Amino acid sequence: MDLTAHTLDLTLTTPFRISRSVQTLAHNVLTRIDAEGLEGIGEAAPSGYYGERRESVFMALSDFGERIEADPSLIEDIVTAMDRRLHANAAAKASVDMALYDLLGKRLGAPVYQLLGLNPDRTPLTSFTIGIDEPAVMARKAAEAAKRYPILKIKVGTDHDLEIVRAIREATNATLRVDANAAWTPKQAIRVIRELEPYNLEFVEQPLEPTDLEGLRFVREHVTLPIIADESCETESDIPKLVGVVDGINIKLMKCGGIHHALRMIHTARAHHLKVMLGCMIESSLAITAAAHISPLVDYADLDGNLLVSDDPWEGVQVEQGKLILPDRAGLGVRPRDHDAKRQALANAASSSRHSRRATRVEVDEEE
Repeated sequence: MDLTAHTLDLTLTTPFRISRSVQTLAHNVLTRIDAEGLEGIGEAAPSGYYGERRESVFMALSDFGERIEADPSLIEDIVTAMDRRLHANAAAKASVDMALYDLLGKRLGAPVYQLLGLNPDRTPLTSFTIGIDEPAVMARKAAEAAKRYPILKIKVGTDHDLEIVRAIREATNATLRVDANAAWTPKQAIRVIRELEPYNLEFVEQPLEPTDLEGLRFVREHVTLPIIADESCETESDIPKLVGVVDGINIKLMKCGGIHHALRMIHTARAHHLKVMLGCMIESSLAITAAAHISPLVDYADLDGNLLVSDDPWEGVQVEQGKLILPDRAGLGVRPRDHDAKRQALANAASSSRHSRRATRVEVDEEE
């Protein structure tokens, strides 16, 4: 089994602002696993917020790739080995994980959702995210987006959140969710959420900083809107302590380490009677499609990272009036979007050497 990693740069269509940061580029990593004449592909979208960057992904994959000898179909064994060796490299692990599922599906001639026994007709609607801007600008973007996406997620955590939601609600009848990305204090959250309740919101995501679980419990007890934990829930071990604290969790492949761990999180959350959402970082259609394959198991989806970029090189899951439509090709079912994109992907692969510490140094220089 041969593991290689390559740069995958994505450009946001417009700057994407949340309460703590603004992003214009995504420095992702494309992972390839070759075995027995077949190729599996995966993607890492590292986040500095969770302690990862492209440099660390390359270093992790270099370290692990030199030791991996197992049959690539033994996903349980390989993921267990990654968990032992790569403790704080969830995005790196996710890229290997989805490449393994892609490879297994291609070996067996079946889509990943079929390998898992899931019904592709049961995929949920995905939300489309509106980043922070002036209220009038956000309302205009929301009205335009609502023509294609019946569910919108609104980024908040500003001094004019009420004005933002009011302007958007006046501009569209779409289902609205709000995400504060941990921007509020408990008392502030209660006040703002109560002000927002008349605007017919579906839920509020991550109102408080991640470790303030008692604060989250306090907020939940004093508002009527459901509370969904995102930054407070990275892995399976976080779920039990959120019972009675929030109404649901947001699972991201880049937080938990891939499809294998996401499945475990979904079942754990269900056992604790929590709602489940599948979310994402800024990702291409490669990683978004990987997550979409398990979306029939969840209540909500926020799989729109690929919809926010202008140069997505892959074609995979489609969105029709908000509904996720899974590809029926073997594995993840992802392929180059067009000839030019394929040629560019090959050029990028050629420019990045076989995964090594020297290649990692090149990545550091490029980012700086």
